[in-house]
Amino acid sequence: MKRVRLDRWASQLQPPRNPRLQVQRCALSHETTTLPRRRDLHQQRQYITQTQWQCQRQPVSSKRKASTAAVLQEAGNEGESEASKLPSRNKKSTTPLYAPSHHTAARSAKLAALHARLSLPPKLPLQTLARCLVDPSADPRSDYNNAPFAILGQDLLGYHTTEHLTCHYPRLPMSVLFAAQYAFVGEATLASVRAEWGVEVVAAPGVEVDAGLLQLKRQVPGNSMVEGTGRRVKDMPGVRALGARLGGGRRNAEWNYRRGVSSRVVFDDEFGDLIGGEPYAGAQLSTSASEDGGAVDVEGGDGTTSSLPTLPQSPDDTEATTVSDASASFVRAVAGALYLHVGAAATRTFHRDHILSRQLDLHTMFNFTHPTRDLSRLCAREGFEPPVARLISETGRLSRTPVFVVGVYSGDNLLGEAAGASLNEGRVRAAAAALRSWYLYSPSKGEIVVPSEVEGMAAAGKGKEWKPQVIDVGEIVT
Repeated sequence: MKRVRLDRWASQLQPPRNPRLQVQRCALSHETTTLPRRRDLHQQRQYITQTQWQCQRQPVSSKRKASTAAVLQEAGNEGESEASKLPSRNKKSTTPLYAPSHHTAARSAKLAALHARLSLPPKLPLQTLARCLVDPSADPRSDYNNAPFAILGQDLLGYHTTEHLTCHYPRLPMSVLFAAQYAFVGEATLASVRAEWGVEVVAAPGVEVDAGLLQLKRQVPGNSMVEGTGRRVKDMPGVRALGARLGGGRRNAEWNYRRGVSSRVVFDDEFGDLIGGEPYAGAQLSTSASEDGGAVDVEGGDGTTSSLPTLPQSPDDTEATTVSDASASFVRAVAGALYLHVGAAATRTFHRDHILSRQLDLHTMFNFTHPTRDLSRLCAREGFEPPVARLISETGRLSRTPVFVVGVYSGDNLLGEAAGASLNEGRVRAAAAALRSWYLYSPSKGEIVVPSEVEGMAAAGKGKEWKPQVIDVGEIVT
C-alpha cells in the first residue's frame, strides 16, 4: 500500500482561503459577523493537524470523528468561546441623546454652510460647531452642550472689548464704559449677530432636527396667561421668589443700599449689572437640597461633609430660556471653541471681524446732570483758567424760534460750542460738548497697542512692541 505524506493529507481539511474583508455585513441586518483572521485560521489548521495525528496514534477501540465537518465545528466553537471573553468593540453606547449626534453633524449641509460663511479655520471641526448650537436648556449635561465654551467665550469677548475701549478712549467714565461694553457684547447685540449669521432656531429640540439649527427649550412669554389662574407668568409668586433668591452678591443686600460706581466695579459683572447667579446665559441655578428633593454628600479634606444639589440630567428637568440668551450663549461658545482649537490669534481676529466692526456712537451715551459744574471742576483740577461762556452768533432774537450759538472758553482756548433756543440752553449744551470732547480723547493710532497684540510675541520677536498706554486720572465725581 502506497504511503501518503502527512502534510498533503492534512491540507485536504483546510478551509478555502478568503482574501476578502474580515467583517461581512448583511444588507438587511444591522448585526455584523466577524470572520476568522489569517492568524486564527493558521491556529485552526495546526489544531486539526495535531488532532488527526493523535487520532492515528490512539488504539483502534477509541472513537473517531464522524467527519471533517465535525472537527471544523468543534474548532469553531472553541474559537467563539475565546472571542466571547474579549471585550466587544461594536457594543453601542447606552447614553441617551437629546440633540443631533456628531455623525449627523458631519453630514449637515447647514452646518457646513455656516462654517464657510463665518470663514472659520479648518482646525475647528463641524462637530464642535454643532455642540456650540446646543443650549443647556436642550441638554443639561456639560459634556454635550455649549456651557463650557460659553463661559470661556464670555470672558474672552469681554476682555478684548475692554482693552479696545480703554486703550482707544482712556478717559471714558465708568458708566459710559459699562454701556459701551454692553453695546458691543451684550445679550441683545449677540442675538442680532446670530440672526445676521443666518442661524435659525428650532421650535423644539430633539435628535431628529438638523444639527445646523440652534437647539433650546423655549421659555413661555411673560405676558402669557397661566391656565386656571387668570394671572400672567411673570406675576406668579415663583418667579418673584427666584429673583429674590439670586441676589446681587453684596452684604446687607436686604437694606437696598445705593449702588455706586465703585461697587459696580467690584461686585457686578462686566456690564455693571447685578450678578443674578448665572455666570453665562442659560446656566443652571444651584438650589438647596430641600428645594431639589435630593443632594449628594461630598467629604472635604478636613473631614467635613457638604451637601451639593443634584444636577438635572434631562431636558424635562431644565429651566426654559429665551432666544436672546441662547443666541448670546451660542456666539460666546463659538469664540471659546476658537480659542481652544485654533488659538488666541484666531479669537482676536473673530472679535475684530464680528464685534468691533459694528458701529457705535459713543458721544450719544453721555448724560450730564450738571455739565457747567463738572466743567468748572475739571478746569480747576487740570489747572486751566475758569470756563467762561460767550455768545458767538445769534439769529431771530425777537422771533418765535431764536437760535443762539454759545461757546465756552478757557482763556483764549475754545473748549466747546453749541446752539440753543435760549442763552442758558446754549451755555449748558456748550459745556456738555466740552466735556464730551475731553472724555472722548483718543491717542494717535501709532501709539495704541493693546495687550493682546503683543501677548506671546515678545519671545518670538514677532508682532508689535509694547508701548505704555495713557492712564487718565479719572472722571469728575459730582
